[in-house]
Amino acid sequence: MSVDLKTVKRVAHLARIAVSEDDAQRMTGELNTILGFVEQLNEVDVSGVEPMTSVTPMEMKKRADVVTDGNKAADIVANAPATDENFFLVPKVVE
Repeated sequence: MSVDLKTVKRVAHLARIAVSEDDAQRMTGELNTILGFVEQLNEVDVSGVEPMTSVTPMEMKKRADVVTDGNKAADIVANAPATDENFFLVPKVVE
């Protein structure tokens, strides 16, 4: 795939980036270099390679999937003007 000057200007317009004529010419070459590198990566056979999260093998840290209240209910309502059994008390508004 190759990028021309018209494509660079269109992408710059869509991205709301002001690009001068000289910058557009320079970007055309840079984008073509990047796309050429991506095409090289597409040629690599990765059919037998498993996905990795790190370059060194390691176990992911996991915690038990247990539902709790966080054990911080008292801390959460500490600054509230009025509470009852760790619930916020809100005055009734009748209009």
